[in-house]
Amino acid sequence: MPLSLPDLPSPVSLRRLLPDASFVGCGEVIVNDATDDSRLVTEDSVFAAICGTRIDGREFAADAVANGCSAVLTDRPLSDVTVPQCVVPNVRAAYARICNAVSGKPTSRLQIAGVTGTNGKTTTTWMLRSILDTADRRCGLLGTIEYSDGNVTSPASLTTPGPRSVFLWLRRMIENGCRHAAIELSSHALSQDRIAGTPLAAAIITNVTQDHFDYHSNFETYLAAKSKILDYVVKDGIVAINMDDPGSAELRDKALTAGHRVVSFAITQSAALKAEVLDENAKGSRFRLSTTDLNVPTDPNEIEITTALPGRHNILNCLGAAAAALHMGVTLADIRAGLEGLSSVPGRLEPINCGQLCPVFIDYAHTDDALRQVVDSLQSLTTGRVLCVFGAGGDRDHSKRPLLGEAASHADFAIVTSDNPRTEEPLGIIEEVVAGFPHGFASFHVEPNRRRAIEYALAEAHPGDCVLIAGKGHESEQIVGTDRLPFDDRLVAREILIRRQSASETQVTAATYSATTTSK
Repeated sequence: MPLSLPDLPSPVSLRRLLPDASFVGCGEVIVNDATDDSRLVTEDSVFAAICGTRIDGREFAADAVANGCSAVLTDRPLSDVTVPQCVVPNVRAAYARICNAVSGKPTSRLQIAGVTGTNGKTTTTWMLRSILDTADRRCGLLGTIEYSDGNVTSPASLTTPGPRSVFLWLRRMIENGCRHAAIELSSHALSQDRIAGTPLAAAIITNVTQDHFDYHSNFETYLAAKSKILDYVVKDGIVAINMDDPGSAELRDKALTAGHRVVSFAITQSAALKAEVLDENAKGSRFRLSTTDLNVPTDPNEIEITTALPGRHNILNCLGAAAAALHMGVTLADIRAGLEGLSSVPGRLEPINCGQLCPVFIDYAHTDDALRQVVDSLQSLTTGRVLCVFGAGGDRDHSKRPLLGEAASHADFAIVTSDNPRTEEPLGIIEEVVAGFPHGFASFHVEPNRRRAIEYALAEAHPGDCVLIAGKGHESEQIVGTDRLPFDDRLVAREILIRRQSASETQVTAATYSATTTSK
């Protein structure tokens, strides 16, 4: 039965919710809603004047007052504001707590698993949702591809949405009978306190490599942002850490120092949750999951699992999801059923099958570590060549571009193209990517037009080869300049493959007809 919640709005006392706040122009503020958009305020809402990297919300406080807000949340008193002000040291964190409260505190009614990492967040949350749903423990999801309340899904706008959206979705999950939630937590979201006050039953750290240095500046700052997930883990919760990844392994001591129970998982390193790879190919993997060294009573303590998601990185994602599920009381049998019931994740080594003679995969890999792992996985599973179509995003971290080039050089042939060039010149981006190729690496082709690049790769592939189209995954548009143009790697690849297959069949038919008429 769905848990009953009071109808929105829920009046919230900011003095009671934020005991360290000070107030200007009043002794108390009672609100029914909160927003950081001055255009969306109502007469019973508080406007959060957030100072961002590009926009200072304090500059819009007067607009929010003019539009009817009842109070302003700020980090310093604003002289031109005529409504009550609630002054706090951290506006972002306070705003998140208010959003949770006015939504009826849904976080107190859900068992929540948060997943962070440079790569693998989406796949791991989808795996965990599949496991929990299979075990009849309805699970909502917030992540890069979609937001789901257990009944209705919506395309995602951000990996982790803003606080108002997060807590309204969590509320909807409860109303739809969900007992659990799996949430992707990006480094931006953690840095910006978007889920402040949210208790996590489990935190899963998939890996920590280089990404978003245009925002975080360096690895140390990026790692510190990722480590903030530890602040949300409840006393009896767990932190599941991938010990095969040096970056996430760095957080193990910090988690232990904070008093958390750490559940390590790995394929090659020593860990509480281990996988022994039994078989792997382009259609998936079979492995033995062992809980022998895990302090959780399981009977049996090991089980064989087959996943349709190829690559060892996906086995590690299975382990991360299994660690959280075990903590939530799910049996190994249900974990196996949930993992085996997940046939694919959109844009994550998603196979494109149109009857062609070589495997074609679409993958979201847009960091050097992700691209390297995917290419290396396909190399080990392919008898022929691996051809990789990839690019780098414009108006983003320039230091990542040559690293992507180096990663792509692990393929037998690389086709360098545009990703989302945004306001940059595509050939300029490509030049920085190509600079990362090792000296002497000449097995590459440059084609700025992404559609033509995909067509080139598919034309070059022979039976036994494998084509990887990387970087955009599930995305259905390409950003060129300031325009968002429809473009889906999956649809483009299918269209080209079907057209090539049709042309091939026409040639065969023509050849057969010619042979028949000649014999007559």
